[in-house]
Amino acid sequence: MNKTVLVTGGNKGIGLEVTRKFLAMNYTVIVVARSFEGCDLPESDNLVKKSFDLTDVEKIPELIAELGAIDILINNAGVMHSLPFDQYPAEKKNNILKLNIEAPVALIREVSKYMVGQGSGRIVNNASIAGHIGHPDVWYGITKAGLINATKSFAKLLGPQGIVINAVAPGPVETDMLAVIPEARKAAIKKIVFTGRFAKPEEVAKAIVWLATESPAYINGTCTDINDGAYVR
Repeated sequence: MNKTVLVTGGNKGIGLEVTRKFLAMNYTVIVVARSFEGCDLPESDNLVKKSFDLTDVEKIPELIAELGAIDILINNAGVMHSLPFDQYPAEKKNNILKLNIEAPVALIREVSKYMVGQGSGRIVNNASIAGHIGHPDVWYGITKAGLINATKSFAKLLGPQGIVINAVAPGPVETDMLAVIPEARKAAIKKIVFTGRFAKPEEVAKAIVWLATESPAYINGTCTDINDGAYVR
C-alpha cells in the first residue's frame, strides 16, 4: 500500500532532500510550505504541494482535516533569526516560537489521531545541536530543546499505541540558514568538527528517512546527533 508522508518545509534545504528521497521510494509526498516560488521540487504525480503558513497554528487542525490520513510526519520547517537576546523584537520571538515548537506540536497532535486509529505511524522532528548545547540565538536554542523534549514526551504518550517518534539534531548544514550565521562563528564551528566542513542536506535527509521508514521500532523517543563530533569536543 502506498503510504503518505507530510514534509513541512519540504521545498528547500534538508526538506527538499527528504522530499526527493521519499518520491524516489514511491511514497505520496505532501509538502507544506509558505511559498513554492523558485523551489526545485521534482515533477511527480505523487507530489502534492500545499501553501500554508505554519505560524497560523490555530488553523492546523483544519489543514490536516483537508489533507487526510498521514502515515509519516516530518516536522522539518524552522527558522533562526540570529539576533542578540537583548535586542529580540516581540514579533520575532512569537514567530520562532510558533514555527519551531508550537506548529510541530500541533501537527503531531492532529496527525497522531489517524495514526492511533490504525495502530501505527512514524514521526521525525528536525531539531538541532542547539537544543543540546545552547545557541547565541537563545530563542532558537530554546525552541530546539523544546522540540527534543516534545519528541520524548510524545513517545511516552504515543509509543504504546504503535507510533514511533524520533528526532535528529544536526550541526550547521549547507542550507540557506547558514546565511544568518556570522562568519566568525562559522569559522569556529569548522575548527571543532572532525572533517572541517558543514553537513550536506542529503546527509541529514538520509537519517530522517531511515528513522521514518527502516529503523527498528525499538528506536523510539530518541534524538540522533548529526554533528561530526561538535557535541563531544
